[in-house]
Amino acid sequence: MTRTIVFVCEHGAAKSILAAAYFNKFARERSLDIHAIARGTNPDDELAASTINGLMDDGLKAEEEKPILLSQKDVEGAQAIVSFCDLPNEYNDVASIETWADVPPVSADYEKSRDMIVERLRQFMDGWKEA
Repeated sequence: MTRTIVFVCEHGAAKSILAAAYFNKFARERSLDIHAIARGTNPDDELAASTINGLMDDGLKAEEEKPILLSQKDVEGAQAIVSFCDLPNEYNDVASIETWADVPPVSADYEKSRDMIVERLRQFMDGWKEA
């Protein structure tokens, strides 16, 4: 069974989308049986154009077609949760949560946000074994 990592940002439209896309790329490269999804605590109506365009320029794409609200099911089934924002209280004691709140907004500087997320992902995934 494939394990799931949940990336969460407030609007579910930028940082979580970017992190999930890169996580899945790295997981494929390492033959890991882990899949990332992106969620939001207060989802926007659509994905951020800066994120979609940046990912396209990087040769990647978002798996989600629109921002999706974080659910109890997402949290309960997660191997780990990485949050770029504060989570609603009901989620704080349910799973292992790592917070990356210092990543700058993607809309302000895609490259800086991407580079910080990619570096964190590499550290986060170091030592994970191949499937």
